[in-house]
Amino acid sequence: MTRDTQELRTAKMRLNAAARPLTLVATGLSALALVAVSAQMLWQPAPQATHAAAGDVPRSAGTQPAASGSPAPQVWLASLNAPQVTGFAAHDYADEAVFPRRTPQPVRPPIPAAPAADASETAAPEVVAAPEGSLLTRGERTTRVPVPAPAQIILRAPRAVPPPRPQVAPQPDAVATEVPPLDAQQLDAQQLAALRAPTHSPMPRARPFTAPVADTAPAETQAAPGQIVLASLGGDSTSLIRSRLPQPRPEAVTRLASASLDTPQPITPRAQAPAPSLSVPPLTSAIAGQSDRCESTLTRAIPRRARSAGDGSSVIGRLTGTGGGERDNAVISEVLAGNIPDFLRDLVPVTFNGTGANGQPTRVTICVTPDYLAVGSDSDFVRVPLGLPAAMRVAERFDMVLPTTRMVDAIYQQAAIHLSPAPMDPTAQMASTNYFLRHNATVEGQRRQAGGHLGQLVSGHKKDLVLTNRLQSNPGRVAIYGWHRRNGQAIQPLSTVHGAQYADYSHGIRLVARRAYMNGRAVDLRDLLSDSRLAGLVSAEGTISNRQLLALAN
Repeated sequence: MTRDTQELRTAKMRLNAAARPLTLVATGLSALALVAVSAQMLWQPAPQATHAAAGDVPRSAGTQPAASGSPAPQVWLASLNAPQVTGFAAHDYADEAVFPRRTPQPVRPPIPAAPAADASETAAPEVVAAPEGSLLTRGERTTRVPVPAPAQIILRAPRAVPPPRPQVAPQPDAVATEVPPLDAQQLDAQQLAALRAPTHSPMPRARPFTAPVADTAPAETQAAPGQIVLASLGGDSTSLIRSRLPQPRPEAVTRLASASLDTPQPITPRAQAPAPSLSVPPLTSAIAGQSDRCESTLTRAIPRRARSAGDGSSVIGRLTGTGGGERDNAVISEVLAGNIPDFLRDLVPVTFNGTGANGQPTRVTICVTPDYLAVGSDSDFVRVPLGLPAAMRVAERFDMVLPTTRMVDAIYQQAAIHLSPAPMDPTAQMASTNYFLRHNATVEGQRRQAGGHLGQLVSGHKKDLVLTNRLQSNPGRVAIYGWHRRNGQAIQPLSTVHGAQYADYSHGIRLVARRAYMNGRAVDLRDLLSDSRLAGLVSAEGTISNRQLLALAN
């Protein structure tokens, strides 16, 4: 008995657990139905109220209005949403019952429909559906309003009609010259274009007009009937009104303002004045011979070498354990102190022949160091490669610049001694100081074997650090070029692969004086490289626009 009771209780509990969700669902459905019925009673208007608002008698859904002799019902939307006059309206504002058209019109009464002879001949009125959300709609139901055929509903917001502006009488002292109608055949093309100019311009610029002339103006300065003058002209058509801007007027504006339109003259386009550039004097043989000599004053910025300065092998030998920026700083401290061989102070001329901006023959002479930068004395010196920042610092201090690729080619062609490139093993030690010393000994052996003397222009044994516009698109790099073979072809094309601090045994620093000579006249080489019409004589890229490379910073 106890076991049966226990099973009965368990079954009841399961039954109650299964019936509980069904009870909750039924309760929810009942609540939703009650809400729907309440919403329908609240939002759905009575049929009588809807028909009364529409101005019609009650009828069943879907039936047409009965044909009768009475006029068709009319609905004026302005009466449903009429604006209320407030204290902010104008004093002459009139509240109209209908939306106004372009011109204010009185309220038009409803147009009665013509009586029909027969019910079958009566045309069904046009049915216009009110837009969703208007006063004639309720929820999703739209009341269709019959509108008479002749009537037209203009959905335009009412606006206040501004009062007419008072007529201002013209001042007696401002009498405008009247322009009588002229025949188009009597006018020239310029005057006809001025007469046909639009009266209103979207741009705030002055248009041609007939200038008013005061009574006190001289007779010869008054405008004749039909004469068109410019707004920028005063009584005298040849004089200009002074501008408030502290800048000269453009040449085209000056010519237009000072032109007389009585007798039209064609305005020929004038070429713009060329930008300021270097003047090229005539080339003569005497001047050319004089310009080929580089003065000793070009190296006066280089300090004299002290007697206590060390030799090149000893100074560079102490730097075998250093590299990079530390070695560059130690080298330029010796160079800027004047510890360089004396033969590097005598610059050698290198000439370029070409055509100047005006087509005449032009000869440019630059002055370069006979060999690459070195530390020490004439009897014991070592050629020292440097990174680009250190090389630019030396060039700026000595009032010099680096060469271009065209200058490097011209130096090799005009060199007195041509040395062959002597490459070393391309290992990780290429940038070491030991490689510098070993390669310098190899080059000196080549120079002695070739019978060269110190001070002669020598080339072909190093790559040059050069000026190029590529460094603007590749900042933080160094540009190298050169190492010519005996056939005049360079082993190293122009490259910006390495970083600005990089320097190996094959690099050399060739310095070019800032003072150059163009047809015997001294010019600044930096100005020559910035002149687009003359820079091509000494630069394969034309102008060099990198001011930092030209050492313009003071």
